[in-house]
Amino acid sequence: MTGQSGDGGIDGYGTLQINHLVSFKVLFQCKRYAKSVSPSQVRDFRGAMAGRADKGIIITTGTFTAEARREATRDGVPPIELIDGDRLLTMLEGLELGLRAVKTYEVDHSFFAEFRES
Repeated sequence: MTGQSGDGGIDGYGTLQINHLVSFKVLFQCKRYAKSVSPSQVRDFRGAMAGRADKGIIITTGTFTAEARREATRDGVPPIELIDGDRLLTMLEGLELGLRAVKTYEVDHSFFAEFRES
């Protein structure tokens, strides 16, 4: 975690170890949004990454515009992985991270059909 002034919006960093020979320096930024992340925000993050990392990740509780998605995968620049709110929930579910299983029931209307008054 960074959270320092002048960090260019970098919220954290780490090393992604692919195998014994390959690893990447990764920076990430988290945005608690109800709206969409714009391409300018992706470009700003990439600028903050310059010379500091091989890859970036932007995580948001909101969504990304189509233009932001194109910007994240633009040729000739470091790639930025985009994780929107739906994908984040799916990832948390898969890892069972911060979640507790809840048993739910659905009404079987066909069972009650014979008890209806005609």
